[in-house]
Amino acid sequence: MCTAITYKTKDHYFGRNLDLDDTYYEMVTVTPRNYPFHYRKMGAVLQHYAMIGIACIVDDYPLYYDAVNEKGLGMAGLHFPQNAVYKPEVPDRDNVPPFELIPWLLGQCATVGEVREKLERIHLVNLDFKETLPLSPLHWMVSDRESSITVEAVQDGVKVYDNPAGVMTNNPAFDIQLFNLNNFMYLSTEPPRNQFCSSLPLDAYSLGMGAMGLPGDMSSMSRFVKAVFTKLNSVSDSSESASISQFFHILHSVEMQRGCVRVGENRYEITEYSCCCNVDRGIYYYTTYENSQITGVDMYKEDLDGSRLVTYPLLKGQRVRMQNG
Repeated sequence: MCTAITYKTKDHYFGRNLDLDDTYYEMVTVTPRNYPFHYRKMGAVLQHYAMIGIACIVDDYPLYYDAVNEKGLGMAGLHFPQNAVYKPEVPDRDNVPPFELIPWLLGQCATVGEVREKLERIHLVNLDFKETLPLSPLHWMVSDRESSITVEAVQDGVKVYDNPAGVMTNNPAFDIQLFNLNNFMYLSTEPPRNQFCSSLPLDAYSLGMGAMGLPGDMSSMSRFVKAVFTKLNSVSDSSESASISQFFHILHSVEMQRGCVRVGENRYEITEYSCCCNVDRGIYYYTTYENSQITGVDMYKEDLDGSRLVTYPLLKGQRVRMQNG
């Protein structure tokens, strides 16, 4: 399970929580403009926009979980079980396996509008990366500075939804998630007033009661509601430090702690990493479950005209700064 958000102060930020019960040795990965993508059905693309994100590298190929490109477009793939449907190849369409969708779109598109045009031709084809790496059921959030969309490949085809909240989690389908917000329109950041009964002396006996009823469990529907409420009511100044700090606070409000979501014998889903990319400046920040210190990688400090992947293993050990030496 996962949560993705987009956020804007002076700059535009995009990121997500990756919630899993295991790690796949994912790394911060910069793909320069001249890295050759040999697509399974769409041929070779030798030049494209540079991008940075977190990927699992297999056979020198970046299997991106999320990434942003040099034009300010961000994209993340999230778990979408029982709903994602990939189909056999068809003629006269852009047949793209799901594991290629992030580089296919980020390599060519600068805006959400351009992504929409590409999606009109895309057919998400049922083709595994390799026998030992079958496809994952996914849906995607794509964002630029001005707007976000959610992309879902379901039985009826590829659906593209406007995402005015700039938030995405997992099941159910996005249109249901968005409609469900109607059930929480009563939430407020203000102290509540007694509307229960005028004959009873009911009072706001504590701070924080304006958000009473805000879900706090780990389910994807609850995380969606909580992340939307937290993000859209978030207040931050426009400095880089304040912006990324606030972004991580929003993500950490819906993170998963080890022990709360059991998925098997001695197996628990946790937030393996949280990331926040300043899309305007190409700086990718992250924390990991064991390392709450924010680490950054600047895409523009790499050779973006190169042809080889640049990778940085995630720093996972906790780092503590002792103030008194």
